[in-house]
Amino acid sequence: MHMLIRHKVSDFAKWKSVYDEHLSAREKAGLREEHLFRNFHDPNEVLLLFSVEDFEKAKAFSASDDLRQTMERAGVSDKHDVYFLH
Repeated sequence: MHMLIRHKVSDFAKWKSVYDEHLSAREKAGLREEHLFRNFHDPNEVLLLFSVEDFEKAKAFSASDDLRQTMERAGVSDKHDVYFLH
């Protein structure tokens, strides 16, 4: 199973720094980054593809206050979209 997240950021470099600091939280949620994509036409639009070990943990992580606060601190500038794929 995979989880895909899409969102826009105000500054990719700032976002990437905060994203990298949040690695341990993603690991605890059983997520492993497979790909980090940036939109060719809008480099501040980010798509992340993760492999998922445990659907329930990943679902809880994607809806957590910790993730919401981290995204705010990182400069996510729109509502993120989350898709679970198989």
